[in-house]
Amino acid sequence: MTTMATPTQPRATTTTPAPVYNPKSESTLAKRIKSTIFHIVALALVAMVLYPALWMISASFKPNSEIGGANNALWSNNFSFDNFVTAMEGIGGVSTLTFFTNSLILAVGAVVGTVLSASISAYAFARINFPGRGLFFGMMIATLLLPFHVVIIPQYIVFQQLGLVDTYVPLLIGKFLAADAFFVFLMVQFMRGLPAELDEAARIDGAGHVRIFGSIMLPLMKPALISTSIFSFIWSWNDFLGPLLYLNTPDKYPLPLALRLFVDQTQSSDYGAMIAMSVLALLPVLVFFLVFQRYIVEGVSTQGLKG
Repeated sequence: MTTMATPTQPRATTTTPAPVYNPKSESTLAKRIKSTIFHIVALALVAMVLYPALWMISASFKPNSEIGGANNALWSNNFSFDNFVTAMEGIGGVSTLTFFTNSLILAVGAVVGTVLSASISAYAFARINFPGRGLFFGMMIATLLLPFHVVIIPQYIVFQQLGLVDTYVPLLIGKFLAADAFFVFLMVQFMRGLPAELDEAARIDGAGHVRIFGSIMLPLMKPALISTSIFSFIWSWNDFLGPLLYLNTPDKYPLPLALRLFVDQTQSSDYGAMIAMSVLALLPVLVFFLVFQRYIVEGVSTQGLKG
C-alpha cells in the first residue's frame, strides 16, 4: 500500500513595515526640551531672587550668635520668637507701635497728597488749554532728569530757615504740591486715552471743570489712582534718606530710621531684633500690594476705556 505525500504549503513570511519619519514628533520633542530648560532656568532665577527674603525670615528666628557667623545655615535648630519679642518692646525708650504709627502717618499723608495734587495737575495738562501748557509740561517732565541729591542742600536750608526741621512738613509738603512728576505724567497719559466727547457732553449740560473732574474723570481714573497710591505708599514707607535729613527726635522716627537704632557701633548690636522688625515692616507693604496688585498693570498701561 503506497502512501502519497501531501504537498506542504509554503509559510507566509511577515515583513515589518519600515518606520515612517514623522517631523511632528521631532518638533514636539524639541519644544518639550526647550520648555524644560526654560522652566529650570526660571526656577533657578526665582530661587536666587527669593533667597535673601527666605534668609531674612529664617534669621529672624535665630539667636544673635548664629546670625552672620561661620556656620550660617538657612535654618536653625534653635527656633525662637525672642527676636520678635525684643523688637515689639521698642528701643531708645520708644515703643515699636510709635514707629509704625509714624510710618503710617507719612505713608498715608503721601498717598493722599500725591493722589490729590497729581490728579488735579494732570487734569489741567490733559483737558484745559491754557497758554504755555506744552512748555510747562515739558519743564515738569525735565524734573525727572534732575537727581534728588542735587536739591538736598538748598531744600534743607530753606526748611531750616522756616523752622520746619524735625517736623513732617518737609517730607509731606512736596506731595501736596505735585512735586512727583512721574505720577503727574502717568495720570496725564491715562486721561489722554479717555474720549474727549465726555467733556463736551458735560459742558453741553452746563458742567464746569470742577464737576467734570469730580464726576467724570475721577471714577474713570480708578486704575491710575490705585497704581499711584500703591507706588506712593511703598516709596514713602521705605524712605530712609528723607527722614534721616529732617527728623532728629526718636519719637518721630519712622520704621527705616528705627531699624538703624538696633545697630550700635560702640556696643553690641542686636541684629536679631533688627531683622525681626524688618520682617514686621514688610507685612503692611506686602498686604497693601497684594490687595491692589491687579490694578497696577491696568493703570500703567494707560489704555483708557474698553469696549
